[in-house]
Amino acid sequence: MLTFTVPNMTCGGCAGAVRQALGELPGIGKVEIDLPAKIVRVEQGAAPEPAVRAAIEQAGFEIAA
Repeated sequence: MLTFTVPNMTCGGCAGAVRQALGELPGIGKVEIDLPAKIVRVEQGAAPEPAVRAAIEQAGFEIAA
C-alpha cells in the first residue's frame, strides 16, 4: 500500500476529488483517506507509483516530500 501526505487536502470536497482521480486510474484497488491527518493510502494493484502520484497532482493537490 502506498501512503502519501497531501497537505492542501482540506475538506470533504478535496478528498472526493482525490478519490475520483484515483478511481479513474486503471489498476487502483482500495483508497483510504484520513482527512484530519491529510493522508491518502492507495492499494495500487497494477498501477505504478508514478502514475498514482500524477493522478493526485493532476487533481490539483501537492504531495509532501
